[in-house]
Amino acid sequence: QVQLVESGGGLVQAGGSLRLSCEASGIIFSAFTMKWYRQAPGNEREYVAQIISGGTTHYADSVKGRFTISRDNAKNAVSLQMNSLKPEDTAVYYCNAAYMRTSYWGQGTQVTVSS
Repeated sequence: QVQLVESGGGLVQAGGSLRLSCEASGIIFSAFTMKWYRQAPGNEREYVAQIISGGTTHYADSVKGRFTISRDNAKNAVSLQMNSLKPEDTAVYYCNAAYMRTSYWGQGTQVTVSS
């Protein structure tokens, strides 16, 4: 079956960095657009970044210039390097794999940024 497993979350001070990873299994990883979303308490899930199969990236305005998404098709993995973290980045971060009308989600990893 399909599995997306996130890791790398934790507690960090404002201005610090974290690197999230998501390992996928059960899909033809290279064909999928890989995305990161996040959800803060009381808020709807929001888009953070994506990387298509060819490597083109896109970011939400709120993270542009601070976050970098990358993928390793050989390892079926996608990463999100988060720098200059702010308290408002605190959320559960979710990995998403999308291809046409198919979409899979990971279980999420908590990121907490203290001020």
